[in-house]
Amino acid sequence: MASLKELRNRIASFKATQKITKAMQMVSAAKLRRAQAAAEAARPYAERMDKVLANVAGGMTAGGPPLLAGTGKDDVHLLIVCTAERGLCGAFNSSIARLAREHAERLRGAGKTVKILCIGKKGYDLLRRQYASLIVDLIDLRSVRNIGFDDANTIARRVLEMFEAGEFDVASLFFSKFQSVISQIPTNQQVIPAQVPEGVEASQAVYDYEPDEEEILETLLPRNIAVQIFRALLENAASEQGARMTSMDNATRNAGEMIDKQTIVYNRTRQAIITKELIEIISGAEAL
Repeated sequence: MASLKELRNRIASFKATQKITKAMQMVSAAKLRRAQAAAEAARPYAERMDKVLANVAGGMTAGGPPLLAGTGKDDVHLLIVCTAERGLCGAFNSSIARLAREHAERLRGAGKTVKILCIGKKGYDLLRRQYASLIVDLIDLRSVRNIGFDDANTIARRVLEMFEAGEFDVASLFFSKFQSVISQIPTNQQVIPAQVPEGVEASQAVYDYEPDEEEILETLLPRNIAVQIFRALLENAASEQGARMTSMDNATRNAGEMIDKQTIVYNRTRQAIITKELIEIISGAEAL
């Protein structure tokens, strides 16, 4: 049986942990409001970009730039895995890594070559245990306090350079789409060749483009890569804070339960010691 001092130290430790998790929950709640607003503000632009691409691509008779039509093969796949730089956010990072891992296994089972570009240290740590030889690079954003379009554009240029060098045929983006504080959806989105998501339809109006559609797409498609990566990073930022807020709330509740349990044990132990001392005193008095 633990001594009273050990029990007091244990209760003090749980209380200190509870203060930390409560503080982290409050910080995440404050950051979540800004991250959620940024993610929701980026969605209309990305969705409008999909519609514009659908309209312009629909006006083409055949072919198109490689970013739209592809290279004509799908032998090499690049998985762009976006995760957080820090942990303590529940299953947020592991769920994205699991989705990427399952996709990689399906591709390898079909005889495809897989390459992985990690954005975020946690995804890198999770994937390198099994796919260290497949990871081509790690993009560390720990020094970035607020994600901006320039950060996404830098990553997009890195991806485009690899594509132009013929290092892959198909690129897929893995991130977590923010739905609510308790719901973040791991998402796999193909970005090269560009695909119009289900439910996005081209306008029925007929347009004459100047310059022609192919020249417009050559400018628009590289920007679309940056836009989709930017959206993924913003969705991830909101999802991370939501997951951390939920995780820290659960940790705070668990710490409270442990404090209550240990307090009961402490009181029972203390009462047992007092009772034992009283019995010894009474027994000694009766012996006289």
